[in-house]
Amino acid sequence: MQSAENRILVCDDDAPFRKRLARSLRDLGFGVYEAESAHQGLEAFIEFQPGKAIVDLRMPGEGGLWLVREIATRNSACRTVVLTGFGSIATALDAVKRGAVNYLTKPASVNQIVAAFSPDFSQTASEQSQMPSLAEVEAEYVQRVLDECGGNVSQSAKVLGVHRRSLQRKLKQGPTSLG
Repeated sequence: MQSAENRILVCDDDAPFRKRLARSLRDLGFGVYEAESAHQGLEAFIEFQPGKAIVDLRMPGEGGLWLVREIATRNSACRTVVLTGFGSIATALDAVKRGAVNYLTKPASVNQIVAAFSPDFSQTASEQSQMPSLAEVEAEYVQRVLDECGGNVSQSAKVLGVHRRSLQRKLKQGPTSLG
């Protein structure tokens, strides 16, 4: 069995993303344990005692911040990185207060994620310039709501708090119109 430092938990409800990340981490020599919810993540953490954890912020049920706190409570030596598509300064601060060592927004490369476990991690200017714009983040959010509503524009508009026709017009114009 690998040392705790080489075992890593990946907890994300986005199965395709989680599986790609897990495969990339295995290619780098990590023993990877996958979970699709915070509760499954906690069970895997208790069973396998990884030295590192990658936790998505937003998941159905208990969220990633809950899992970060649970991991820190059970093993303060475990280094946890929060990875999310919906980053904000407030949630980043909350994640660190609960025990995360770092907080990254998607998209992030596997090398950036692995580097985020290091105490001296800081993103370079070129990596920071790759941060998505507000329009891109908003377009991603609108697309996620559309997906959650099964592509139903009327229902999505209601969830987003906009008129259906306004949403249809913005969708036809593309992501730059959503900002």
